[in-house]
Amino acid sequence: MSTDPAHILPESFWSSLSGARRFRLNGMVVAGSLILIPLVLMAVFASFLTFLDPLSIDASQKLLAPSWAHPFGTDHFGRDVLARTMYGAQISLRVGFGSMLLTALFGILFGVISGWYNLADVIIGRFTDSLMIFPGFVLAIMIMAAIGPSELNVIISVTVLYIPRVIRTVRASVVEFRDAEFVEAARTVGVGDFRLLFLHILPKAAGPVMVQLSFGFAWAVLVEAGLSFLGLGTPPPAPSWGSMISDARDFIRSAWWLITIPGCMITLAVLSLNLIGDGLRDMLDPRLQSRGEL
Repeated sequence: MSTDPAHILPESFWSSLSGARRFRLNGMVVAGSLILIPLVLMAVFASFLTFLDPLSIDASQKLLAPSWAHPFGTDHFGRDVLARTMYGAQISLRVGFGSMLLTALFGILFGVISGWYNLADVIIGRFTDSLMIFPGFVLAIMIMAAIGPSELNVIISVTVLYIPRVIRTVRASVVEFRDAEFVEAARTVGVGDFRLLFLHILPKAAGPVMVQLSFGFAWAVLVEAGLSFLGLGTPPPAPSWGSMISDARDFIRSAWWLITIPGCMITLAVLSLNLIGDGLRDMLDPRLQSRGEL
């Protein structure tokens, strides 16, 4: 009797183990996670890490340089910049997570329908094409101008803008496998369309969708900051990173920390998510050689 563990444990175990090993060895995913995790912890535990109110105004403490009492200084209203930065991370993560959740939900649904049914493909295809004609941020400004500034509306705006990419990704996977041999075999034994799509075909699109959503999360953070900078995103006095930069424009020479701190936070958040997206793409795309395995 063979004692080779490869003959004892199922093949799925070894494939999952190999995937976990690639995840650990991929330098970009590790680097992105090391940057992103502290930002997430800062946002989740903001109320425990600082006892200062990000909205509290104290005119006697305005424009104080970074010190032990205020590590990131104070703004022109005397509000603590560290507290505002931490609570601003909550807004960015809520917008990113909420928009990508809705994008995944509707993008996968419409992508599956588009790839499986030809008539629906024509209708949904024209819809996605029309959305992708406009430059993304310009269309976001148009949407926010129409529905008004709020955090929920930013989530809706980002969802509308990014959903065509997820639809196209899922559609491509469905089209690729809808005429495969295993699909034909499943049809011959009476497997219905719903089960065939969501249990057999859709899991094969999980990798590309995860990559798209990671890039979409980074894009959502950037769009939220840009809209808030223009006064079309999360309305003041909410401590959005974009609105913090906007408020600091008049003090760029005298109080450098007001624009530097939120700018660095946006850069780190977008950089970490892009690193994770690039790493996931290398790991999950068989046509690319993962740098972590070199």
